[in-house]
Amino acid sequence: MSGPPPPGQQPSPQQMAAMQQQLAMEAQKRGMTPQQFQQWQRQQIENDAKKAGMTFEQYVNKLKQQAYEQHQSQQHQQQQMAQQQQSPPLQAQGQTSQQVPITPGAPDPKALALAKWLRGQDLKSRTCILNGQRKDMFRVKRALRAIQSPAYNKARSKNPLLPAVTNAATASETFKLLPLSLLALRVSKSDPHEGHNHGPSPKAQKRVKGLWTVKIEQQQDISNDLHYVWLYDGPQWKTKLYAAGALALIMAVVMFPLWPIKLRVGVWYLSMGMLGLIGLFFAMAIFRAILFGVTYFAVPPGLWLYPNLFEDVGFFDSFRPLWGWQEDKKKKGKKSKEGAAAAVSKKSSKTAEKAKTTGSAAKATTTAPATSLKDRDLKPRIEEVEDD
Repeated sequence: MSGPPPPGQQPSPQQMAAMQQQLAMEAQKRGMTPQQFQQWQRQQIENDAKKAGMTFEQYVNKLKQQAYEQHQSQQHQQQQMAQQQQSPPLQAQGQTSQQVPITPGAPDPKALALAKWLRGQDLKSRTCILNGQRKDMFRVKRALRAIQSPAYNKARSKNPLLPAVTNAATASETFKLLPLSLLALRVSKSDPHEGHNHGPSPKAQKRVKGLWTVKIEQQQDISNDLHYVWLYDGPQWKTKLYAAGALALIMAVVMFPLWPIKLRVGVWYLSMGMLGLIGLFFAMAIFRAILFGVTYFAVPPGLWLYPNLFEDVGFFDSFRPLWGWQEDKKKKGKKSKEGAAAAVSKKSSKTAEKAKTTGSAAKATTTAPATSLKDRDLKPRIEEVEDD
């Protein structure tokens, strides 16, 4: 089958004959002569060219180009189909790499069993940020190493859903079950400000050590140095337990009028006791502020009741000591500087003592070999004379 000639090239006699024959057939279908059909076709092309805002010659050249490209694409598809028909054994053996699309849906039971087992293994996972959420990320080589370990064979004897693994190739095929079931996907490090001009400069941006912001890659390859992120969080029994506890607590508060009278009275006394403690705390805070204000002018620099009450200390340390004088900030700074200087002087004295002891030991060790060297220098000479 001869297709249309390339644009700018004259058709061959065979192509001209085929075009005239096709023209006569189209004219016969419409009940026209070939000349009438040509005139009608030209009018149609002129109308289409006016609609497209082109001249007649430009529109005809465009149609020729489209027909040629369509013919070329058909030939390319036919060649590909012929090649596929000629090499079915290679495709059957898996020598041609084919991309398997990932379709969302219920996970494969084998993949689910594999994910449950791998989540219980030490893959040295690290935390990353994916779509604003914290996820666990791991390297492929650690997962493949775990799949090929004796522990996997032992677990497979107990759980028949785990696929059989005999070598590295079957381990990779087993690992592919995770991305195909959307239980783990390949990710790569990304910049959250990528593609924007408002992001901070790399120098000004503070990087959290060990915490990556990642994105999911379209190509889910398997290689030792690639990173995958877990989308499967395992059994959520803790979350379900916390949710059930919160629901039970809310229901208990809502059904408070149905409680026994003794429980309601006990809760009332407990609430009054808590309110009393809170009121006592506020009263003490107000009293200590008034006391400090009076003593600040009467007995400078002022007296504090429970000076560590609002300090960043433990609960019991907040009420110790009972009272204390107001300390000036300059004195605090001097005390801290004196304490630091004392610590430095102690360290320097210790290092000096160590240096002295090591220096004396070094002198002792250096003097002793010096005398022995002298004796060695003399003795061989005497022995050599005696040997002569």
